[in-house]
Amino acid sequence: MELSRFNIISEIKDSDEYFILNSLYGSADVISSRTYSDLLEGNPGNYDFASRGYLVDPEAEKASFRKAYLKFLDERETDEVQLFFVPNYSCNFSCSYCYQGDYQVKGVLMDKDIIDAFFRHIDAEFAGRRRYITLFGGEPLLPGKPHGNLVKYIIESAAGRNTDIAVVTNGYHIREYIDLFRHARIREIQVTLDGTREVHDNRRTLKNGQGTFDRITEGVEMLLENNIPVNLRMVVDRDNIENLPALAQFTIDRGWTACGNFSTQLGRNYELHDCQAGRERLFSRIDLYRELYRLIKRYPHILDFHKPAFAVSRALYETGELPAPLFDACPGTKTEWAFDYTGKIYSCTATAGKRGEELGRFFPERVMYRDKIEAWEERDILSIKECRDCSLSLICGGGCAAVARNRNGCNGSPDCRPVKELLELGIAAYFPEHAGK
Repeated sequence: MELSRFNIISEIKDSDEYFILNSLYGSADVISSRTYSDLLEGNPGNYDFASRGYLVDPEAEKASFRKAYLKFLDERETDEVQLFFVPNYSCNFSCSYCYQGDYQVKGVLMDKDIIDAFFRHIDAEFAGRRRYITLFGGEPLLPGKPHGNLVKYIIESAAGRNTDIAVVTNGYHIREYIDLFRHARIREIQVTLDGTREVHDNRRTLKNGQGTFDRITEGVEMLLENNIPVNLRMVVDRDNIENLPALAQFTIDRGWTACGNFSTQLGRNYELHDCQAGRERLFSRIDLYRELYRLIKRYPHILDFHKPAFAVSRALYETGELPAPLFDACPGTKTEWAFDYTGKIYSCTATAGKRGEELGRFFPERVMYRDKIEAWEERDILSIKECRDCSLSLICGGGCAAVARNRNGCNGSPDCRPVKELLELGIAAYFPEHAGK
């Protein structure tokens, strides 16, 4: 017997206790420093390390790994597919951190022919597959009757196929679309608020510099009043992180967090494609979570607004179980595709609109670039050299292929996640009885 190569062991933040997790076997325990020493020395003492998968027969572990991998592949084949559709890359906002400024294709406008071609393509490529469509941008909910009629046509075309619609919007024109949404199959509307009024209006303004906070909050109220699910997103960097407690309190006071159809997410503002001015304001993943841990300790009501993942810590807290082993964290071309109004096909939202990232066309004719697609489809922790012997791989899953490609020039490289450090923080945050040092 020997230590499993998938053990993750570290000291809990602000504690003299340790955690040990093993995603392959679904085991997670808090142990004392003495038990930790016993494990490293191969001395079981009163603890049955083998039954938890921390001590294993190497050949049996290889068989368990293969079985779990095949199960992961089988289940992914039946997972729901998210299909993003970009009706335009233009936007009525002038956000301080926008990366799509040069994505708009001049002289090309969406029309019903392109919409029909999109639906013919997904009918052929995803026949029999559970799926939903997410309108993305740019800003998909621009004002004006011509554009509004085309959005309505998309929603009606989806409804005719029993397909739900989600929308990623800046939220400024929800008022104009609320009647349409009342009668549509809406999965959720994602809206961004980057803080309370002063902070948000310093980051997300109209083209003329006018603030947008009041119109967005009015739109959120309309959606919730009509029982339409809202996913409120805050894009975080060093400029607005300290405003998180105030935004959390604002949503609590408004009663939003008490609504069953209200959810939240924190998006890390980071350099995606183009060099961003003021990069010193950007967080690395671990630095962001260190700041979140610090703020949660001081302002625990933040957890009533949003519960950060801290790798798998939140899932362990909420369900009492570890998620299944993650052999691939990147959904691109597997359970996610992106399409735009020019007829191009992309792997995901991170590549949509970026020159050279096209994987095919659905209009005016259907063409698929199979070699490019295979580079995305074949990527998982078995195909990435750095992941094969990494103890963190079944939680990290190799990270984001688009980020890895942008950083290293190829899909087959890792986007490493600081899993151990995130767990140190997350277990302390969600299990404070073990963080009393």
